[in-house]
This record gives sequence, C-alpha cells and structure tokens, in this order.
Amino acid sequence: MDIYLVKDVQCIDEVVDIHMKTFTGFFLTFLGRGFLKQLYRGFVDHEKSGLIIAQEDGKVLGFCAFSEDLSGFYKYLIKKRLIYFAWYALGAFFRKPKVLFRLLRAFTYSSESKREEKYIELSSIGVLPEAKNKGAGSGMIQYLYNICNKDMFSYIKLETDKENNDIVNCFYKKNGFVLDHSYETPEGRKMNEYRYYL
Repeated sequence: MDIYLVKDVQCIDEVVDIHMKTFTGFFLTFLGRGFLKQLYRGFVDHEKSGLIIAQEDGKVLGFCAFSEDLSGFYKYLIKKRLIYFAWYALGAFFRKPKVLFRLLRAFTYSSESKREEKYIELSSIGVLPEAKNKGAGSGMIQYLYNICNKDMFSYIKLETDKENNDIVNCFYKKNGFVLDHSYETPEGRKMNEYRYYL
C-alpha cells in the first residue's frame, strides 16, 4: 500500500466517491458531489492544508484531509471558490432551507475552535467500506504524524460523533488519540474531541 501527500487534483473524484460511501447521511454528503469536489480540491490547493491518499494497485482506498489553519482554510475557500460553493449550496438550500445557517456557521468557523497552542486539524478521514481493516486509516494517521512539524504544533485534533459511533471512537483511541472533551452542537449532535499529542 502506498500512502502519500497529494500534489494535484487528479484523484479528487475518487476521494469524493469514498466520502459519499463513508459518510452517508452526513451534512457535507447532503451538499452533494460538486460541493465536496470543491472542498477537497481546496485541501490540495491551500498552502497550509493537505490531502493524504492511501492507494493500492492504482486504486485509492482512503483519504485524510487536514489543515494547520482551518479558519484560514475556510476564508481561502470563500475567497477562491465562493461562486462554486454558492451554486452547490443553492441546490441544497432548496431541498432543505435550514441548511443555510449550518453552512454559514461552518464557513465562519466559530471562536470555539481557537486555542492558545498551535495544532493541526484532521478534518476528514475516510476509507472505502470494502477496504476496511487493511491498515489504510492507521497508515494515513501515521503519515500525518510523520510529516507534522513537532516543534511548531502541539497536537493533531479531530472531532467525531460521541453516540452510536463506537467503532470510530475505538479506532482513534487505538491510533494514539486521547479524548480531550465532549460537547453538543447547536443542532443537538453530541461530539467527542480527540487529540494526538506530538
């Protein structure tokens, strides 16, 4: 299995396919393929973000999107891709008008995300359902850990659902993440924040 940092957008369609299969019923999935394509392309293009790929025999098995500055990443997306995001969000808005408020909150990325210490945000990680238990997810986390500037950053942070999500929570703990705290979103979703200390 090959794990590497993506330098161009060739594999974005495969990343979107994996997202759609991995995150069924999630908010970003509801926004559609076009929206996701712009989002993951942003991780490749933004200078303080990145997209890690796990590949075997030429097939992408998984991806890991991260950022050293997620607030800056969202500002970059608004500046560079606002028209695309507005177009795709409009379709989602007509299907479900309440989506607008959640989308605006995501793009302004609340002050709750601000920390005194510098950290890397593991924004999204997904593996094809048929490729689970092959080590792709763990391999990508290890790759991210290896490329982190440990003198500059204190930890890798991620958030995931607290309830009905035991396999995912166990996966992160198995891979060195420590539960920092739990919280509830404005929509009532219970979340866990994990940290992998560098």
